[in-house]
Amino acid sequence: TPPHSLIIRCPCWSDDESLCARSVNNELHFFENNDFGTIANKLHLQKINDFVLSPGDQPTKVAVYVPGTKGAPSFVRLYQYPNFEGLQSALANKSFFKADRVKMLWNNKATAMLVIASTEVDKTGASYYGEQTLHYIATNGETAVVQLPKNGPIYDAAWNPNATEFCIVYGFMPAKSTVFNLKCDPVFDFGTGPHNAVYYSPQGHILVLAGFGNLSGQLDVWDIKNYKLISKPQASDSTYFAWCPDGEHIVTATCSPRLRVGNGFKIWHYTGSVLYRYEVQPNAELWQVTWQPFLDGIFTAKPITYHAVPSKMLNEEPKAAPAYRPPALRNKPVTSSKLHEDEPPQNMRTQSKSGDKPLSKTALKNQKKHEAKKVAKQEARAKGNQEITPSSPVQNESSNTISSEISGDPELEKKIKNLKKKLKAIEQLKDQAAAGKQLEKNQMEKIQKEATLLKELEDLELGV
Repeated sequence: TPPHSLIIRCPCWSDDESLCARSVNNELHFFENNDFGTIANKLHLQKINDFVLSPGDQPTKVAVYVPGTKGAPSFVRLYQYPNFEGLQSALANKSFFKADRVKMLWNNKATAMLVIASTEVDKTGASYYGEQTLHYIATNGETAVVQLPKNGPIYDAAWNPNATEFCIVYGFMPAKSTVFNLKCDPVFDFGTGPHNAVYYSPQGHILVLAGFGNLSGQLDVWDIKNYKLISKPQASDSTYFAWCPDGEHIVTATCSPRLRVGNGFKIWHYTGSVLYRYEVQPNAELWQVTWQPFLDGIFTAKPITYHAVPSKMLNEEPKAAPAYRPPALRNKPVTSSKLHEDEPPQNMRTQSKSGDKPLSKTALKNQKKHEAKKVAKQEARAKGNQEITPSSPVQNESSNTISSEISGDPELEKKIKNLKKKLKAIEQLKDQAAAGKQLEKNQMEKIQKEATLLKELEDLELGV
């Protein structure tokens, strides 16, 4: 790898091509209106490693990444062109350790970005491909660490074109896929599956989870508004995927030099029907496929259909070969055994549209358990046919023991255990804050929920 001073970085243009930027040593040079003889503005930072201009209209925003040195963290800083003077001019700043390189993704409205920070080596030895973390940075100054519930690499991240949510594919295979809102809270979990890529339709109403490369090419097509699965076509050996600007059709292709055999492309409808197929001659190669571009807003979102549209093309996807069975087991019954348990999709929204709090579900459970305790006490009285005197402490103690045994169940114990776990994590965060560590926004929100969690734990333990 050449030293940093010899790395030549390509210039970057804004969407309207009125602004061009390029990295020169420790500076970003900006040129306006294609006048490359005059440097309009400069941004000076030590050891700038990467930068990205925001999409959309003016004013243009700039995200810069500076890798950390010994004892100092790496950071990503957001600016609005041409306000570069002083640290106070930065719109937002996010510092983090464990970052040899980053991938920065703006949303379409240039109001926030995702930063995937990666290290070359995972010191825990859990992954050959290093360690990755995901950060959220908004132009209003808000920053957060996106908490991913499954360990493993981050395969892909994509913003919804409406800029209000993003989807992440992550975790050791089978990977999990989760949609998050702008508060970095999970909205919907698609469960686990053979996926390593995510694609939103241009209108943002359909999402495709795909598994390419060393995976089978399975496509899971989802209605994002209702979180309903539309289709699950198979696009084997695909090296390229792209939505048509109309949000109705998809192209998948097998191109050289990634694969030099079986080159060609297919046009799909999102319901899973193959509408057109093209295959090159055996001695020829296909290098690139692209849709004709259209301006944004030309195509509006149409109502989603869940039935496959008619097609004259036959689906010639090869059937999956049966699993190998040793000769000694071929005449015996098949026993189902899995290396892992598949996780089903799950709606992660904790509040309904009517504004009900999440405690309402717990209160409903407690009410049912309270009623069950009353019935159990009545049955105990009828069975024992004994008179209970409240003045006897021994009898009161035994009564409490009976009621706790009757009310105890695995679900209640699991709920109490989870609450204690959350409260323990909050105590650790409070200790970190007392030690002078600056907490993220989502970590501060966790601390603010302590009183609610304590009340909920008290109600559960008392059986209210």
